[in-house]
Amino acid sequence: MKSDVIIVGSGIGGLCCGSLLAKYGFEVIVCESHTIAGGAAHGFAQQGFQFDSGPSLYSGLSISPSANPLKQVLDAIEVELPCLQYETWGCCLPEGSFETSVGGDQFCQVLSGLRGDRAVQEWRTLQQVMAPLKDAAIALPPAALRWDWGAIRTVGRFAPNLLRHGGQMRRLSGAFQPIIADNITDPFIQNWLNLLCFLLSGLPATDTSAAEVAFMFADWYRPHVKLDYPVGGSAGLVAALVQGLQQQGGQLWLNAHVEQILVEGQRAIGVQLRDGRTITARKAVVSNASIWDTLRLLSPAAVPAAFRYQRQNTPPCDSFMHLHLGIEATGLPPNLACHYIVVNDWASGITAPQNVVLISIPSVLDPSLAPPGRHVIHVYTPGNEPYALWEGFDRRSAAYLQQKQLRSQVMWQALERIIPDIRQRCQLTLIGTPLTHERFLRRHRGSYGPALSAATSLFPTGKTPLAGLFCCGDSTFPGIGLPAVAASGMIVANTIAPIDRHLAMLRQIGL
Repeated sequence: MKSDVIIVGSGIGGLCCGSLLAKYGFEVIVCESHTIAGGAAHGFAQQGFQFDSGPSLYSGLSISPSANPLKQVLDAIEVELPCLQYETWGCCLPEGSFETSVGGDQFCQVLSGLRGDRAVQEWRTLQQVMAPLKDAAIALPPAALRWDWGAIRTVGRFAPNLLRHGGQMRRLSGAFQPIIADNITDPFIQNWLNLLCFLLSGLPATDTSAAEVAFMFADWYRPHVKLDYPVGGSAGLVAALVQGLQQQGGQLWLNAHVEQILVEGQRAIGVQLRDGRTITARKAVVSNASIWDTLRLLSPAAVPAAFRYQRQNTPPCDSFMHLHLGIEATGLPPNLACHYIVVNDWASGITAPQNVVLISIPSVLDPSLAPPGRHVIHVYTPGNEPYALWEGFDRRSAAYLQQKQLRSQVMWQALERIIPDIRQRCQLTLIGTPLTHERFLRRHRGSYGPALSAATSLFPTGKTPLAGLFCCGDSTFPGIGLPAVAASGMIVANTIAPIDRHLAMLRQIGL
């Protein structure tokens, strides 16, 4: 069996890469080990409840052209993704509980009530400081990037725009913390910005790239902004990307576990599947596995020792705990928010284990996700659960079940701040751990990506020392969210494609 390009894994990065390559005219086979596509973003159903396994917060999917690379891919492959829109979410913080929303003004009302006029003025000043930075952050869309010399032509088209913002580039390349230090003295705003940084990158402001925060300001604080939720949840998003892949002629193989990436003469030439089948790649192999897991697919002699050492020693973010609940909704307040952020203690540090808990109740927007009179709830600790607490557990043991109950309590307690009788309402309860991530998502130590400081480290890229071998996914572009993984897949696809097709795509999506 032969194909132009073989993609290992059907996460969002792999699906974005594969669908765009199919659009570019290549024969593409995406090999997925499991029965469901989507990787960490797949959706799954039990007892009539449709759950998101991973991401729950989306934006920039309902406008075109959009700064969100995921929307750029959808536009390029000409697939519509129906979305429901909202703008408000709930916060349960040490200072109290309140609702806030995207947009530039409503948060000032929150600040006025919590901290007074001086805090409002500091936030307004920060918005003014961020205005040129956010413009600079979107001056070069990731859709224009490629990992070869062809970038001179594709990026060159944006040179005038980049020159206008050249003075901001140095600030964007560093950490966000110096910008906070120069402009913010109010402790609540400092904590709030650290929280946003953690949600963006899994790291505090001292280590989060200013460019990531500037992109968030450009997306969340533009006029008339709304947040999006795909109809059908993350499964709806995955289905749209699979549709784009297949309608362009690409193939998705499920239950196709890649055992090894085949290398000959310092070039990736194909893959070996666990069932014994071999697929030869005429053009390239793209790994959507993490940078650590990709190494396991290569023989020790296949890659230079320095590259292997660098990838193996890239520190991973911590892992996640999850509660997936199907509940009785009768008698609940009609104004439940789709999302809530719970912070237990600022003084512990925003990255402290189990300090931040996120709650998603998407069925308040999309009732089709639950049976009538029911809600689906997804509660998770975002990248702050240490893998070391779980290492060595037998998943079938009583000790593992006890640990699951113990470590899930912080999520129950956070949810009880929203729905006090939640435990009595549950009809279905599923608890996920770092070992769940490691096993079912095939993730090194259950992580969602590297924990690299923007102040001191260069993020891994999609290039490798082997000809014809590329990587995409959360380990190859800054940030752990959907825009980052979509950008990574798009950049690899652009690199493989001829420049004229790449330029045609940019024109098509309005860039």
